Amino acid sequence: MSTISPNEIARLQVCLRRLLGSQGLTVNPPPRAGLSVELAVNGEVIGTLHRDEEEGEVSYNLNIVLLEEDLPPKA
Repeated sequence: MSTISPNEIARLQVCLRRLLGSQGLTVNPPPRAGLSVELAVNGEVIGTLHRDEEEGEVSYNLNIVLLEEDLPPKA
């Protein structure tokens, strides 16, 4: 996996806000060197983004973590 540039972070935020329909979504640079770019909704980190470059083609992997304690009660 390769580093995500500040320009890519801004472009990913625009794309994800459009795709997921949430202006409260932010893509944040890593808090420290060597950590992942973070995806947050209304300030709460919900996942990470990773960049992959293979044979000259770039793709981004989004990993979203949902905790059971955040789910609504069982029916």
